[in-house]
Amino acid sequence: MADCNETLRELYQYLDGELTDEDKRHIQGHLDDCSPCLEAFDFEAELRMVVRSRCTDQVPESLRDRIARVLESEGCRPAPTGDADPAHP
Repeated sequence: MADCNETLRELYQYLDGELTDEDKRHIQGHLDDCSPCLEAFDFEAELRMVVRSRCTDQVPESLRDRIARVLESEGCRPAPTGDADPAHP
């Protein structure tokens, strides 16, 4: 039971790829042997895919421009768009 509680507590970090390799192996080993935890994992993974595929509203360009102007007037540097290389701001 302790392994189940630990696995479920770390499930989101596992799904986000935020665990060490050792912790990932531990969680994966538990999921391989525990049907209830594997079902929870499958549910969360599928839920994330549904949310990702359905929540794709686009922000109107006019709103982006207004926000950028306000940020500039406040002395803030707007975050790069998806086209920019994050390694080279």
